Amino acid sequence: MVRRFLFFPAVLHGLILTLELTAVSMAIGVAFGMLLAIMALSRYPVVSAASTLYVWLFRGTPLLVQLIFWFNIALVFPVVGFGHWQMSINRLITPMAASLLGLGLNEAAYMAEIVRAGINSVDRGQVEAARSVGLTDGQTMHHVVLPQAFKVVIPPTANQTIGMLKNTSLVSVIGAQELLTRAEDIYARNFQVVELLIVASLWYLALTTVASAVQYWLERRLGDSTWARPLAATRSGA
Repeated sequence: MVRRFLFFPAVLHGLILTLELTAVSMAIGVAFGMLLAIMALSRYPVVSAASTLYVWLFRGTPLLVQLIFWFNIALVFPVVGFGHWQMSINRLITPMAASLLGLGLNEAAYMAEIVRAGINSVDRGQVEAARSVGLTDGQTMHHVVLPQAFKVVIPPTANQTIGMLKNTSLVSVIGAQELLTRAEDIYARNFQVVELLIVASLWYLALTTVASAVQYWLERRLGDSTWARPLAATRSGA
């Protein structure tokens, strides 16, 4: 029975959506997390305080609560728009959109701390040297700091991606039709609860195993001394 449902079309569609949720949510998390990390290191107290507040709020509340909040945001803001143009939030914030908001914005808080730690790991002497040759703060960050911080940031980011693969199962509470939701829909009709849960678990295991293998390869690659060469070339070409 498990084999029968392992490649069931509905299950495979849920699997694809799980991969899409993971990829897009991590992209949101990494991009916004980098911005938050740079804000946290800003010389302006208001900017750094805003980053600290965001991280405190999104790390301090459960992801499940955040998902439910975004799914029900229409209870607070029924419509959005200006002038004669207005749109119902219920049309805008679909289960998929709520899932991406919840997963992506939550991930950004964790990525902000990871990126900030990576930036802080760069020797301050190199930053001062970059400024002494006339590079602006933005150029120093782009050409000197971030390329070196990259080596520190990648391994924990891979861990976060593996965690994201599993966290996508939480969106089943808002009916986003990912892997677990599809499995639940099927066993709600045929009552093969254990079999469908095993199917979902096998796919999660397969995905996390592949992701762990990629993580292992990345860690070995980053540990290779030759990794420093392209970074050095990037800086010298700046």
